Order: sequence, then structure tokens, then C-alpha cells
Amino acid sequence: MPALETPPLQIGQNAVDFDLRATDGNRYRLGDVAGARGTLIMFICNHCPYVRAVIDRLVADCRLILQEGVGAAAIMSNDTRRYPDDDFDQMVRFAADRRFPFPYLIDETQDVARAYGAVCTPDFFGFDAAGQLRYRGRLDAGRLEPPPPGARREMLEAMRSIAANGQGPEEQFPSIGCSIKWFETV
Repeated sequence: MPALETPPLQIGQNAVDFDLRATDGNRYRLGDVAGARGTLIMFICNHCPYVRAVIDRLVADCRLILQEGVGAAAIMSNDTRRYPDDDFDQMVRFAADRRFPFPYLIDETQDVARAYGAVCTPDFFGFDAAGQLRYRGRLDAGRLEPPPPGARREMLEAMRSIAANGQGPEEQFPSIGCSIKWFETV
């Protein structure tokens, strides 16, 4: 299956509220995960090789931004009937195995992914403290392999910039990954 790239940034796009069930047994809305200095909303899944390749770096970077006042949540929007590796029980295991420091939410209707314009996994949306989009890019230069030595930690740097001054980087590189597995229409 070919990889997809995220579309260009729509600066100023507002974060969309949601009310989703999490792997920790709670429900979360945007306000529950928003940080005082910004918010990172990520669309990921369990089975995507692009997600699996970056997940340890993603978790490590999220641990840092959470300590710096940036909130974070990951959302899984795939059709779990066709992709059972992404079902809720598998999400619970994946989050526990990787020790997610952020809520891992299931978008059972795919309405949240559509509202955000998410297209692939992983797909990163970095919002400022006012809930306006300032980053739509990749985690780093790694894809299915680790990034080259000395590569920038692009998402981490972007969220730190947003937290510090409300602005994302001028140059942003699209994320790339597997397409979101949309429900089949009849």
C-alpha cells in the first residue's frame, strides 16, 4: 500500500472538540487534554509500520512536552472491523506496552479524523494555547528507519516553539504514513 503525505498546513485552523473513549477507561474531550502552552493531537494506530517505526521516539518526545505545559492525545480512527489489529483491546495493549504518557482515544465513527482532516498515521496537529493550528508536520526525518544521526527532532522543536511564542516553524515537512482506514461505503 502506498504511503500518503499530509497536506499543507492551514495556519490558524481551530482545534476541534471531541468526546472519545480512552484505553485508560475514561472519556476525554479536547479541554481535558489541552495544555496551558499548547496541544498536540496525533492520529496513530497499532498496526501501521510507520507508527511502529517512530512510536518509541514519539513517546519520549511527548514525555518532554508534557512536562513543559503542552498537552497531548493520540486518536485511532481506523475501521477496526477490517483492521482488527487496531481494535480497542489491541489499543489497550499497545498503549500499555509503550507506556503512553498521553490518552489513547478511539474515534469509532471517524468523525474526529474527518473534522481534523487527518489523512494518515502518523498525522500530527500542533495547536497553540488558543487552540489554533501552528504545526502540521512530521515527527522527524525518520520513516520506516531511524532518522540519520544528528537529525532534528522536528515535532518536539515545533511544540517547544509554539509553547514559547505561539508560533510553529516556518518550514514544515509533511508527515508520511499509511492512509487512515476509512469505512467502506456501499
